[in-house]
Amino acid sequence: MARKKKKSVLTVILGLLLLLALSVFIVYKVVNYFYPTSFAHYPGFEIELPNDYTIHGIDVSRYQKTINWPSVQEMEVRNIKIGFAFMKATEGESKLDPQFRRNWLHARNASIPRGAYHFFIASRNAKKQATNFISTVQLKPGDFPPVLDVETMNGRSKNELKQKVKEWLDIVETHYGVKPILYTNASFYENVLGSDFDAYPLWVAHYLQKKEPRIKRNWFLWQHSEKGRVNGIDAFVDFNVFNGDSTDLENLKIK
Repeated sequence: MARKKKKSVLTVILGLLLLLALSVFIVYKVVNYFYPTSFAHYPGFEIELPNDYTIHGIDVSRYQKTINWPSVQEMEVRNIKIGFAFMKATEGESKLDPQFRRNWLHARNASIPRGAYHFFIASRNAKKQATNFISTVQLKPGDFPPVLDVETMNGRSKNELKQKVKEWLDIVETHYGVKPILYTNASFYENVLGSDFDAYPLWVAHYLQKKEPRIKRNWFLWQHSEKGRVNGIDAFVDFNVFNGDSTDLENLKIK
């Protein structure tokens, strides 16, 4: 009799577990029907990529070491290829990224649309920083506009930082004849830079929200992960999406 009771209890428990599993499955299906998953996992890249964008790209610097650009260009996972690459060129008044010249040449040879960025040091002279970038980067038709990476205040006030950033942007825009792209994270833009720079194309970094970056203004590029993997690169790499189609991407490039 005790054995029958034990068997009966076990049957009830198994039935409840099956019912729970079925309930979880139904809820999952309903949620995904009404609220489709914003990201999908891509094993080759080893990260999730946003579903709502078709053009994906990377940004690199010396931390990605020596890159095999043909391997980057050839990689394809579920019809997703690397559609563009930005690379660090300069920093501060005089620093040059040691991999820049090689990356700049080989990315173009591999037919990967390319762009160059300058890492801004707020405590340094803005004009000298602009000169550092201009003397290093020669832009050609098909390249992206120059990018200014602004992430820290370096002990400067908001007003001083914004004045220096605007000075760099003005000098570089005058030299290349195209409005530069501004890169920063969502919080820094909203809390420090603000609407004074709304006229500039924005490349925003934000990793905490999956559908889109947490920022009110429009943006062109979204850096959504810093843990991607790409063939030909022996290190983690930043992943980005472009907010538009192939025509929009072409319109962003230098003519």
